[in-house]
Amino acid sequence: MGDREARRRRLRERNTEIRAAFEGEYKEQLEGLLGLSRDELDQITPDTTDVETYDKLIAVVREASAQNIRQAELKEHIMELGEVALEIAKRVPKLAAVLAI
Repeated sequence: MGDREARRRRLRERNTEIRAAFEGEYKEQLEGLLGLSRDELDQITPDTTDVETYDKLIAVVREASAQNIRQAELKEHIMELGEVALEIAKRVPKLAAVLAI
């Protein structure tokens, strides 16, 4: 398989993963996270910690949505990300509801 074919295959696989995340159980929570502005994140912490954690939080919710994991497991993964992740999650009402915050 050539490099071009391998890149196309990886791109198709990635698109399938992204589609699954947006069609999964936590699609509204993921959309809410992606809708947060930079200003909203800066209100949590002015340094880059919030952006790094935000990216990790998006990845966790995206994976949870694609795999349709239980809410308790999603909550556990988010809590493992720490206080900044919890503060970001509170900004998304549907995600805060999952966490029962």
